[in-house]
Amino acid sequence: MKFYVGVTDNQWFDVVSHIPPDWKPSIQQGKHYDMDKEPGKSFWEKVNLRIANKYVPFESRTIMEEGPRFGAPTLKTPRLGQGSFRVLVTDAYQRSCAITEEHTLPALEAAHIKPFEEKGPNAVYNGLLLRSDVHRLFDRGYITVTPELRIEVSRRIREEFENGRYYYPFHGNKIHHLPEKPQDWPSKKLLIWHNENMFKG
Repeated sequence: MKFYVGVTDNQWFDVVSHIPPDWKPSIQQGKHYDMDKEPGKSFWEKVNLRIANKYVPFESRTIMEEGPRFGAPTLKTPRLGQGSFRVLVTDAYQRSCAITEEHTLPALEAAHIKPFEEKGPNAVYNGLLLRSDVHRLFDRGYITVTPELRIEVSRRIREEFENGRYYYPFHGNKIHHLPEKPQDWPSKKLLIWHNENMFKG
């Protein structure tokens, strides 16, 4: 009787040469040994020694066909200034969400009024500091800010998701914590762009 502990022929463990004295070849099933007592203890120690010296982890036995692991290389234009944009907008809004007044910094994100992909500048006047969930709603047009700096929440939240009760109380409120410098306030031109091109009124 043998059992397997490795991947090559010499890693089969010959049980017959190590069988406990009370083991009978005619026993087909049901025989068991206590690993804490003899003779099972000695037998188990020999098995463990063989495994420790010969065992090859399963991952090493997996055969993988060699081939390309990545797609064709592509040229990607780096997004310049995003880190600075986040820092400047966060400081300008005194680390507070312009809509909810949330102050938990890891939950806050610098949102572009006109997306960078639409040639929106990485400038404070094109930014709002928003809590992450509000940022996503803003980017998808479910929330906007008017040129008069008032918050508008789309009725589509209720229509599409049968929810939104948390967000509707902000509707009509003015945004909080404008930057100290008027030149850093949200651009009216960019807010109009967001109202007309992004907002699901």
